[in-house]
Amino acid sequence: MIIKNYETNKIDLKKFKYFLLYGNNKGHIDEIIKNNFVNKLKCNLYNYDESEIINDRNNFFDQILNNSFFENEKIIIISRISEKSKKIIEEIQEKKVDDIIFIFKSGTLEKKSKLRKFFEEDKNSICIAFYPDTSVTLNKIANEFFKKNNISISQSNINLIIQKSNADRENLNNELKKIELFSLSSKNISTENIIKLVNLNENHSIFDLVDNCLLKNQKKVINIINENNFSVEDSIIILRTFLNKSKKLLNLSKEYEKNNNINQTIANAKPPIFWKEKETVKKQITNWGSDKIKKLIVKITEIELQIKKNSYNPINVTLDFIFDQSSQN
Repeated sequence: MIIKNYETNKIDLKKFKYFLLYGNNKGHIDEIIKNNFVNKLKCNLYNYDESEIINDRNNFFDQILNNSFFENEKIIIISRISEKSKKIIEEIQEKKVDDIIFIFKSGTLEKKSKLRKFFEEDKNSICIAFYPDTSVTLNKIANEFFKKNNISISQSNINLIIQKSNADRENLNNELKKIELFSLSSKNISTENIIKLVNLNENHSIFDLVDNCLLKNQKKVINIINENNFSVEDSIIILRTFLNKSKKLLNLSKEYEKNNNINQTIANAKPPIFWKEKETVKKQITNWGSDKIKKLIVKITEIELQIKKNSYNPINVTLDFIFDQSSQN
């Protein structure tokens, strides 16, 4: 069955359990999953990549058919789905696993695609296409963001952000997150701020810097620092990003210490961890116990206070701190 992406909030999730979300607007797909599935059902979310299932098909079916898996309603998201998985999808439907909602994510699918045709013609499944956003849509998203966060910004600077995002919703949302962190210290965003904050051509971002620090990959941390010209304004953004990631990692570490099962910890994470980030987060959890993360959070807070009290060379203080943490065992 075919429906439009703006009609997803009307779907009866008790009636329909199989969804194909395809197209090259990944940002919109992820928004729909979050707002119209995860937030509505407030249930456990499990992420798989197609390759995981194809490489270990029996293990996948053992997991979804295990009785303990049905304690509560669940959502399973399978990414990068292709024609290779059509038979697996048919097998899933034959099992009639009523307590699980399956969301299959794919890139662009041609009209002649057997996978697309299967979902379009099956009365028990829903097929939704996601096409690139227009400048009008992206403008609306950006304006709503600045209004919601009470941030003062000119329309020309909004246009600049959209331009720097290559007219891509996912990129735009990532850039708006950077601006949201920056706005914690300033509610007025200038053109100079935008140019410094929004730079998709950089090889490494602040998020990469923090991730590699938590991975204790000092060599990569050094490369990121050397290849980026971080500014004074970046210091607070780096620390806030570090603090937010550390708090999330603390919750995961506590959970891991309870169940001693890294895969279960990752699978039960809320908000869910994107499949590309799973291995990174696993390594970060094993690098840091909850006690070490608690001490790290205290140190980050102390560094931020130090910078706010004494603004002399704040970016050097921040990067020195990042460097030291990436080397400590």
